[in-house]
Amino acid sequence: MYSFKERAIKILFTAMAFASLFFLLGIIFVLFRESLPIISEINIFKFLFGKHWYPTYDPAEFGILPLILASLWVTAGAMVVGVPLGLGTALYINELASPKQKHILKPLAEILAGIPSIVYGFFGMLVVAPMVQKIFNLPTGLSAFTASVVLGIMAIPTIASISEDALSFVPKSFKEASYALGANRWQTLIKVTIPAAASGISTSIILGMSRVVGETMTVLMVSGGAAVIPTSFFNPVRPMTSTIAAEMGEAAVGSTHYHALFAIGLALFLITLVFNAAAEAISRKYRIKLGMDR
Repeated sequence: MYSFKERAIKILFTAMAFASLFFLLGIIFVLFRESLPIISEINIFKFLFGKHWYPTYDPAEFGILPLILASLWVTAGAMVVGVPLGLGTALYINELASPKQKHILKPLAEILAGIPSIVYGFFGMLVVAPMVQKIFNLPTGLSAFTASVVLGIMAIPTIASISEDALSFVPKSFKEASYALGANRWQTLIKVTIPAAASGISTSIILGMSRVVGETMTVLMVSGGAAVIPTSFFNPVRPMTSTIAAEMGEAAVGSTHYHALFAIGLALFLITLVFNAAAEAISRKYRIKLGMDR
């Protein structure tokens, strides 16, 4: 009886594991199937590097370079905001906070990850955008800069939580050896603790970037919605995710516009896949370096 139960549990968990793979392959299949018609209708280089996205014009133009650049600009700006704050939060919680403070601060930081993105969008529209407009004397506060600030705040929990976990796994013997050699707390932190936790810290940053690149509702609400090549962080932009969300409901099924939106989704999927693969490669590299992997 026990043997039968054990086999049943094994089969159940195996099925669950392969179900994840099945769903992933299904998503990839649908994206490729719906994206291929646009490649047959429009030159792939013209699609990727075209400077104009005018799907309703006659003739329509489907160049996604402005959308790609908008996503990259917003992601870069969000990392400038999120990485220092997230890493600083992790270092404070791990190295400086008292046990009582740690029990309060870490859950509070992680609560930010549970706030719906639309709430961040409202916060950006009602608080951040008017402040940006007033401070910089702009026609509108909805811009790449505003989106970067809000998305940077959204990335803080991911970066802070994973980085703090990585810092907490650094063996105490590393720090004790550093102190024994005469290093002070700051030197130990910079030259011992952070390098030893570099795998987790790097992973947290890349996963934070993946969160920012794939965010939809927030950028749709605060980025400005202009599908033009950005020349400044204070220009309204339209990243890839917000383009899909804004236009999919209006695109006729089977039309060129419809397939173009799926192609944007495929490009976004590949970008996110690269980020996640880089996170895994960096993590494995540092684990091998520290002798923690085979």
